[in-house]
Amino acid sequence: MNIQVELTNPDKAYIIKNMYPLYLHDLSGHYGLQEAHRPNVHGIYEASSDYRTLQDQYDVQNIWWEKPGCLYPFLFLASGTPVGFAFVATPPYCSEGTDYFMHEFFLMQPFRGVGLAEQAATTIFAKFRGRWEIFTNPNEKNRIGQQFWRKTMTHYTEGNYRESVGATHDGHKMIFQFSNL
Repeated sequence: MNIQVELTNPDKAYIIKNMYPLYLHDLSGHYGLQEAHRPNVHGIYEASSDYRTLQDQYDVQNIWWEKPGCLYPFLFLASGTPVGFAFVATPPYCSEGTDYFMHEFFLMQPFRGVGLAEQAATTIFAKFRGRWEIFTNPNEKNRIGQQFWRKTMTHYTEGNYRESVGATHDGHKMIFQFSNL
């Protein structure tokens, strides 16, 4: 099975928005009961109780389709079925000295473990040449995610990447950095 990686436009934004709650639910398993990763009083995975419906949450995500050439929302398809997504950011939405930042990356559970996520990641990396940065949760509960990024980085860069753990603009994270210039 192969994966297709498609840059989306506003007409297909709803497909990624439909999967986004699944992504946030998936993240909650990696972060436990931290406030930002559990449902609010309305059952929405957002820390703010201002989000009462999924539509409220969707409206905030519109920025990904409002800044072409700066923010890139990708949809993953397997045999024509939506199976995941990635959001790639460029300055000013990433750290200084970084050209591309993998802001979000998600593949639905049934499609994991067969190489599709690595195919999707490397397809995206090949579209953009420059200095990349990826964050993931450094906690033990995210061991599988950490192993995925190590394996993907090793294969894609032939081991020429940096891994660290530390403070970021998004909290304490495991940080992967590489250049494909």
